Amino acid sequence: MLPLARPALLLIALITPLLASASTLSQQQVSARIQQNLENHLYQLPPRVQGHYGIRLYRMTGDDKYANSALVDLYAVTTSQAWNACQADAPAFIRQAAQLAISKLGNGPRAKARKKALKSFPDFLFYADKLLRPASRMNELGVTGPCHHKLIRILKQQDLRPALTDKTMIRAWAAQLANYVYWAKQIGVGDYRDAYKKAFLATYPESKDGKLSQAQFRNKIYGMTHFIFAASGYYQQPVSAAEFGWILDYFNRHIDKIIADGTPDIIAEVGISFLLTDQADHSVVQKTKSAVMAAFDPKENIIPSPKGNPSLTLGEHRNVLALMLLNWPEKLHQGPLLAKLKVTRKHLPAMVNAKKIDDTSAK
Repeated sequence: MLPLARPALLLIALITPLLASASTLSQQQVSARIQQNLENHLYQLPPRVQGHYGIRLYRMTGDDKYANSALVDLYAVTTSQAWNACQADAPAFIRQAAQLAISKLGNGPRAKARKKALKSFPDFLFYADKLLRPASRMNELGVTGPCHHKLIRILKQQDLRPALTDKTMIRAWAAQLANYVYWAKQIGVGDYRDAYKKAFLATYPESKDGKLSQAQFRNKIYGMTHFIFAASGYYQQPVSAAEFGWILDYFNRHIDKIIADGTPDIIAEVGISFLLTDQADHSVVQKTKSAVMAAFDPKENIIPSPKGNPSLTLGEHRNVLALMLLNWPEKLHQGPLLAKLKVTRKHLPAMVNAKKIDDTSAK
């Protein structure tokens, strides 16, 4: 056989790494390639997506190089809170802002279901998404934002229980409602946890799983993972396996169906649920890792959407979850507490104030 010419050898050397299938890569290689891809393009992503990534990598690593991604998001969140919270006692503004939020939900099947559910609770998105969401984010980052006391007072006056426990609402967005429930507790404006759990179980009894569509089964699993995620402060501390045994036992019983019918996002979240309860050696964790790695596209260095879209903006959530599942740390980290970290404390938005937090570990 004649020896290959040098150009041919060079071409083979260049394309061989691209031809590697996901099955030939280790979980460390997959997670490293996802991480490198996201971080190479991080500045191109929207502020909220940058923040989502940076906050999670900080909580995984404690490395303050990720704090500025959270700071970028904080500027956007501060502007949003200034606009909404400072006008939150004006009924006409509330109605207008709520309707605008509803109009931005989109036109897909899930958006239509959410719009239909919200007809019974037309102002809910204002209080939950325009007030609770930014206030909880600032709380996690160790600051309070504009019109904070007004925001707290108004949220305490609202009874969000009817919307949070409505079966139509739960069927439309179970995970996001779990977020709202735990955010309300987090910032001290209401404890809806028991009521939401009771309503969730009534909406999705295991005995009726066979009647669920694939979309509704996914919504159920996605909602269940968010009980655990929210209770952990979104990966800031482990949670009790005993407290969430009803969820973990369910996942264990139905892991094969979850992998068959779930998306990579949902499958990764199920695995992370066990990691957050200190069960890294559970068989479910390995099964979810295998499924997530099988979804990795070595040419794009990303896990694309179920339809094959490799967009980083749309896929950051899916891929940071995969990264976390495949490279879970021994220790989780609080924050980032931006008012305490040296790299960010001099660069905070003028409209925020540092919270008093007993944390001597901030750098």
